[in-house]
Amino acid sequence: MEFARPRHRRPLEPIVPMINVVFLLLIFFLMSAQIAPPAPFDVTLPESGAGERAAPADTLYMDEGGRLAFNAVRGDAVLDALAARATPDAALQIRADAGMEARALARLLPELAAHGVAKVEIVTRAK
Repeated sequence: MEFARPRHRRPLEPIVPMINVVFLLLIFFLMSAQIAPPAPFDVTLPESGAGERAAPADTLYMDEGGRLAFNAVRGDAVLDALAARATPDAALQIRADAGMEARALARLLPELAAHGVAKVEIVTRAK
């Protein structure tokens, strides 16, 4: 009696190394991603013509009522926090609400200069 020889099966490819690579890539992208902190309050930016995109910098938020926010600081303490910021020579971005009066922003600029802010960029959105 002759029995048929069993066919030789190819060994299965191990999937564990591929899973390890996927997890390593996932961890790499999570660690290298820059997570932006949320805005302290809603600000509707004014519209402007075509311009260049602003580089990431320190950001001062100003709402429609004139309230100020910088990092975790709110209110009158913002100006002192701006004077003590880590990079005083870097530009300060101002994200002011479109509904705010321009006079409030104009009154703020000399105060910023008095606290050592030399360069200011006003952030707008394209039309």
